[in-house]
Amino acid sequence: MTEISNDSDRLPPSVEQFVLRWGDMGTQWGVNRSVAQIQALLFLSERPLTAEDIAAKLNMARSNVSNSLKELLAWKLIHRVPVLGDRRDHYEAEVDLWQMATKVAQGRKAREIDPMVAAIGAAMQDIDDPRISAKVRQRLVAMHDFVNTVDGWYQQMLNVPPAQIMTLIRMGAKVVGLLRFVSGRGGSKTDQT
Repeated sequence: MTEISNDSDRLPPSVEQFVLRWGDMGTQWGVNRSVAQIQALLFLSERPLTAEDIAAKLNMARSNVSNSLKELLAWKLIHRVPVLGDRRDHYEAEVDLWQMATKVAQGRKAREIDPMVAAIGAAMQDIDDPRISAKVRQRLVAMHDFVNTVDGWYQQMLNVPPAQIMTLIRMGAKVVGLLRFVSGRGGSKTDQT
Protein backbone atom coordinates (compact mmCIF):
# COMPACT_ATOMS: atom_id res chain seq x y z
CA MET A 1 0.00 0.00 0.00
CA THR A 2 1.14 3.52 -0.68
CA GLU A 3 1.97 5.24 2.59
CA ILE A 4 -0.33 8.08 3.51
CA SER A 5 2.45 10.59 3.95
CA ASN A 6 2.56 13.92 5.68
CA ASP A 7 4.13 15.52 2.60
CA SER A 8 0.93 15.66 0.62
CA ASP A 9 -2.60 16.20 1.79
CA ARG A 10 -3.90 14.46 -1.33
CA LEU A 11 -4.78 10.82 -0.78
CA PRO A 12 -4.06 8.25 -3.48
CA PRO A 13 -7.28 7.77 -5.49
CA SER A 14 -7.84 4.18 -4.33
CA VAL A 15 -7.40 5.18 -0.68
CA GLU A 16 -9.72 8.16 -1.16
CA GLN A 17 -12.39 5.92 -2.70
CA PHE A 18 -12.09 3.42 0.16
CA VAL A 19 -12.41 6.19 2.76
CA LEU A 20 -15.46 7.62 0.99
CA ARG A 21 -17.14 4.22 0.63
CA TRP A 22 -16.38 3.35 4.27
CA GLY A 23 -18.05 6.63 5.25
CA ASP A 24 -21.11 5.73 3.18
CA MET A 25 -21.24 2.28 4.75
CA GLY A 26 -20.98 3.84 8.20
CA THR A 27 -24.10 5.92 7.60
CA GLN A 28 -25.99 2.72 6.72
CA TRP A 29 -25.03 1.36 10.15
CA GLY A 30 -26.02 4.53 11.99
CA VAL A 31 -22.48 5.90 12.30
CA ASN A 32 -21.69 9.49 11.42
CA ARG A 33 -20.00 9.69 8.00
CA SER A 34 -17.05 11.71 9.34
CA VAL A 35 -16.44 9.20 12.14
CA ALA A 36 -16.39 6.32 9.65
CA GLN A 37 -14.12 8.18 7.22
CA ILE A 38 -11.61 9.02 9.96
CA GLN A 39 -11.60 5.41 11.14
CA ALA A 40 -10.94 4.24 7.57
CA LEU A 41 -8.14 6.77 7.08
CA LEU A 42 -6.45 5.74 10.32
CA PHE A 43 -6.94 2.05 9.48
CA LEU A 44 -5.03 2.51 6.21
CA SER A 45 -2.38 4.86 7.57
CA GLU A 46 1.05 3.33 8.15
CA ARG A 47 1.87 5.87 10.84
CA PRO A 48 -0.03 7.71 13.56
CA LEU A 49 -1.80 10.88 12.43
CA THR A 50 -2.61 14.08 14.32
CA ALA A 51 -6.03 15.71 14.23
CA GLU A 52 -4.52 18.37 11.98
CA ASP A 53 -3.24 15.69 9.56
CA ILE A 54 -6.68 14.10 9.48
CA ALA A 55 -8.46 17.43 8.93
CA ALA A 56 -6.15 18.27 6.03
CA LYS A 57 -6.34 14.85 4.35
CA LEU A 58 -10.12 14.60 4.60
CA ASN A 59 -10.82 18.31 4.11
CA MET A 60 -12.82 18.42 7.37
CA ALA A 61 -13.24 21.11 9.95
CA ARG A 62 -10.89 20.62 12.90
CA SER A 63 -13.85 20.66 15.33
CA ASN A 64 -15.56 17.87 13.36
CA VAL A 65 -12.36 15.82 13.49
CA SER A 66 -12.02 16.43 17.23
CA ASN A 67 -15.58 15.29 17.96
CA SER A 68 -15.21 12.27 15.67
CA LEU A 69 -11.96 11.25 17.36
CA LYS A 70 -13.69 11.37 20.75
CA GLU A 71 -16.38 9.03 19.46
CA LEU A 72 -13.84 6.62 17.96
CA LEU A 73 -11.90 6.64 21.25
CA ALA A 74 -15.12 5.83 23.12
CA TRP A 75 -15.73 2.88 20.80
CA LYS A 76 -12.08 1.85 21.34
CA LEU A 77 -11.55 1.68 17.59
CA ILE A 78 -8.60 4.06 17.80
CA HIS A 79 -6.08 4.97 20.47
CA ARG A 80 -3.63 7.75 21.21
CA VAL A 81 0.05 7.05 20.69
CA PRO A 82 3.02 9.15 21.80
CA VAL A 83 5.45 10.41 19.16
CA LEU A 84 8.92 11.40 20.32
CA GLY A 85 9.52 15.12 20.03
CA ASP A 86 5.88 16.03 19.33
CA ARG A 87 3.51 17.16 22.06
CA ARG A 88 0.41 16.81 19.91
CA ASP A 89 -1.88 13.80 20.19
CA HIS A 90 -1.38 11.20 17.48
CA TYR A 91 -3.91 8.49 16.67
CA GLU A 92 -3.78 4.95 15.35
CA ALA A 93 -6.65 2.66 14.44
CA GLU A 94 -7.23 -0.85 15.66
CA VAL A 95 -6.00 -2.91 12.71
CA ASP A 96 -6.85 -6.40 13.93
CA LEU A 97 -10.09 -7.03 12.05
CA TRP A 98 -11.48 -9.41 14.68
CA GLN A 99 -10.74 -6.95 17.47
CA MET A 100 -12.38 -4.21 15.43
CA ALA A 101 -15.48 -6.31 14.75
CA THR A 102 -15.66 -7.39 18.40
CA LYS A 103 -15.42 -3.81 19.65
CA VAL A 104 -18.15 -2.68 17.27
CA ALA A 105 -20.35 -5.62 18.29
CA GLN A 106 -19.76 -4.90 21.99
CA GLY A 107 -20.57 -1.22 21.51
CA ARG A 108 -23.73 -1.91 19.55
CA LYS A 109 -24.82 -4.55 22.03
CA ALA A 110 -24.37 -2.14 24.93
CA ARG A 111 -26.29 0.62 23.13
CA GLU A 112 -29.01 -1.43 21.41
CA ILE A 113 -29.40 -4.99 22.71
CA ASP A 114 -28.79 -4.53 26.45
CA PRO A 115 -31.60 -1.94 26.81
CA MET A 116 -33.95 -4.38 25.03
CA VAL A 117 -32.89 -7.21 27.35
CA ALA A 118 -33.59 -4.93 30.33
CA ALA A 119 -36.95 -3.80 28.91
CA ILE A 120 -38.17 -7.32 28.20
CA GLY A 121 -36.93 -8.41 31.65
CA ALA A 122 -38.94 -5.61 33.25
CA ALA A 123 -42.01 -6.59 31.22
CA MET A 124 -41.63 -10.18 32.40
CA GLN A 125 -41.79 -8.99 36.03
CA ASP A 126 -45.46 -8.13 35.45
CA ILE A 127 -46.31 -11.04 33.15
CA ASP A 128 -49.03 -12.28 35.51
CA ASP A 129 -50.87 -8.95 35.48
CA PRO A 130 -54.51 -9.87 34.65
CA ARG A 131 -54.73 -6.85 32.32
CA ILE A 132 -52.21 -8.56 29.99
CA SER A 133 -54.06 -10.77 27.53
CA ALA A 134 -52.97 -14.33 26.83
CA LYS A 135 -51.86 -13.35 23.31
CA VAL A 136 -49.70 -10.45 24.59
CA ARG A 137 -48.30 -12.70 27.33
CA GLN A 138 -47.40 -15.33 24.72
CA ARG A 139 -45.64 -12.73 22.58
CA LEU A 140 -43.72 -11.35 25.58
CA VAL A 141 -42.57 -14.84 26.56
CA ALA A 142 -41.49 -15.56 22.96
CA MET A 143 -39.61 -12.25 22.78
CA HIS A 144 -37.98 -12.90 26.17
CA ASP A 145 -36.83 -16.36 25.06
CA PHE A 146 -35.53 -15.02 21.74
CA VAL A 147 -33.64 -12.06 23.23
CA ASN A 148 -32.08 -14.18 25.96
CA THR A 149 -31.08 -16.89 23.47
CA VAL A 150 -29.39 -14.33 21.20
CA ASP A 151 -27.73 -12.68 24.20
CA GLY A 152 -26.46 -16.05 25.43
CA TRP A 153 -25.16 -16.93 21.97
CA TYR A 154 -23.32 -13.62 21.79
CA GLN A 155 -21.67 -14.27 25.17
CA GLN A 156 -20.57 -17.73 23.97
CA MET A 157 -19.14 -16.33 20.74
CA LEU A 158 -16.89 -13.95 22.69
CA ASN A 159 -15.00 -17.00 23.94
CA VAL A 160 -14.57 -18.68 20.55
CA PRO A 161 -11.12 -18.05 19.04
CA PRO A 162 -11.25 -16.00 15.81
CA ALA A 163 -9.66 -18.83 13.79
CA GLN A 164 -12.55 -21.14 14.72
CA ILE A 165 -15.13 -18.48 13.86
CA MET A 166 -13.47 -18.00 10.45
CA THR A 167 -13.57 -21.76 9.88
CA LEU A 168 -17.27 -21.75 10.70
CA ILE A 169 -17.93 -18.79 8.40
CA ARG A 170 -15.97 -20.37 5.55
CA MET A 171 -18.03 -23.53 5.89
CA GLY A 172 -21.10 -21.43 5.02
CA ALA A 173 -23.64 -23.53 3.15
CA LYS A 174 -22.18 -26.75 4.57
CA VAL A 175 -23.26 -25.68 8.06
CA VAL A 176 -26.77 -24.87 6.81
CA GLY A 177 -26.94 -28.27 5.14
CA LEU A 178 -25.77 -29.96 8.34
CA LEU A 179 -28.39 -28.10 10.36
CA ARG A 180 -31.10 -29.18 7.92
CA PHE A 181 -29.90 -32.77 8.14
CA VAL A 182 -29.79 -32.71 11.95
CA SER A 183 -33.17 -31.00 12.32
CA GLY A 184 -34.70 -33.39 9.78
CA ARG A 185 -33.43 -36.41 11.70
CA GLY A 186 -34.39 -34.88 15.03
CA GLY A 187 -37.91 -34.18 13.79
CA SER A 188 -38.46 -37.76 12.66
CA LYS A 189 -37.21 -39.16 15.98
CA THR A 190 -39.52 -36.82 17.89
CA ASP A 191 -42.45 -37.89 15.78
CA GLN A 192 -41.74 -41.55 16.54
CA THR A 193 -41.61 -41.18 20.34
